[in-house]
Order: sequence, then structure tokens, then C-alpha cells
Amino acid sequence: MLRDITLGQYYQTESAVHRLDPRVKLIATIVFIISLFLVDNFWGYLTAGLFLAFSIRLSHVPFKFMVKGMKAILFLLIFTVIFNLFLTPGQPLVSIWRLTITREGLETAVKMAIRLSFLIIGSSVMTLTTTPNNLTDGMESLMKPLRRLHVPVHEIAMMMSIALRFIPILLEETDKIMKAQMARGADFESGNLIQKAKSLVPLLVPLFISAFRRASDLAMAMEARCYRGGEGRTKMKPLIYKRRDAIAFAVLFVYLVAAVLLGRVLL
Repeated sequence: MLRDITLGQYYQTESAVHRLDPRVKLIATIVFIISLFLVDNFWGYLTAGLFLAFSIRLSHVPFKFMVKGMKAILFLLIFTVIFNLFLTPGQPLVSIWRLTITREGLETAVKMAIRLSFLIIGSSVMTLTTTPNNLTDGMESLMKPLRRLHVPVHEIAMMMSIALRFIPILLEETDKIMKAQMARGADFESGNLIQKAKSLVPLLVPLFISAFRRASDLAMAMEARCYRGGEGRTKMKPLIYKRRDAIAFAVLFVYLVAAVLLGRVLL
């Protein structure tokens, strides 16, 4: 299960999406997520699905690798579907004991499942095709106007980048601790859901100790290199928009217009 989490990982390959400016990918991800909550019919979701499939195709990241990240939120997805399926009032379709599946509940459950799936996969496209350093530079550049309001833009972007970079590291550390405890007789597989959750409690103490140790080492390394925040810092590779970024913005604009027209206007 831990190896199925792809959030925060970078997939090294050569593609048109990898070469895009990180600001373009950040804006495209935000626009895509917003569009998922704007569309409300079959044609809108079909448009979003085709745009997502086109992006995955251009990224050269295997589709199986992206879908693998869905296993980590499978429980949340099932819980959301069941919650909307049985607790949404409307026209009854099927009655199971005291629970009733309504037409509106079924429609809402399907929409929520599609939205969550597209949201996770769409966000994975950005993280899998953008290095943490580029992601930090892109976020800092987009949030630069907030500096006039005395918002520590560089520090916020740095914290988000470190958090994303620590996700695969902590997952790897958790996997090592689990294997070490399984070699000593620990059982993480048998039992029901509650018993499995209780069996994971012994992992928390060594995992937190390891996380704090890594955070302390990182802080000492930054202080040893005289890191004092973003004031007066320069970029070795400054972000510059290129022709391919303009084309990407044009494609994104066409998608947004098509999604709104097909998903909201043509109801």
C-alpha cells in the first residue's frame, strides 16, 4: 500500500509536459480542479476526461503508474460514494433494509467518484512531471504579488516543497520500519480493519523520531550554508516563458471554454 502512493514523486523521462514551465503546470492544475466542480453533466466530464488523457499521453508517464496512486485513497473514495448513495434524499430506486438508494443519490455518488478520481490523477500529472525545485520556483513566482502584503512568499513555497519532498522519504522509512518489525514477529496483515489500525500504532514512535531527526539535520544543513530566507536570493535557472508555454495556455483556455459550455450551458 505504501508503495502505491505516488504523491510527491517525480518520474524522470523526456516529454512535452516535463519541459513546460512549472507555473504553467500549476495554473493548469488549478484550472482543471476548478473545472471539475463547474461541469455537471456527461459531456462536461467527458471533456475533462479527454483533456486528462491527452495530458497523460503527452507526459509519457505510464498510465498504470498514475492509477497506482488511486489505491491510497480507495477507502475514502468508497466511503464518499456510499455516503452519497444512501443519504441523499430523492426519488427511491432500491430499498435495502432501512437504507434507500435514490436516483439523485446515485447520480451524486457517480459524480463525486469521477471528480475525486480526476482530481487525484490530475494532481499527480503535475507532481510526476515537475521536480521539487522547479515546483518551489513556480509557486514562489506565482505568489510574488503577495509580497506587497508582507506575506513570506519564499518561505511558504520552501515549506510546501520540503513537505512534498519528504512524502516519499517518510514512506520509504515507514516501509523499512514495518519490515524490521515484521522480522521480529509483528503482524500487520491479519485481523479486521480496527485490528490492522491498532497494529500500526507501534510504527508511530520510530517514524516520528526519524521525521524529527531528518528535520533537524535539514535545518542544520541550511544554517551551515547561511540560509536566511528569500531576501536578496538569485536564481541559477530563472523561469522564462517560452513558445511552448504560450501554446499550453492556449490549449488550456480552449479546454476551459469547452468544459464550461458543454458542462454548464448545455444542460
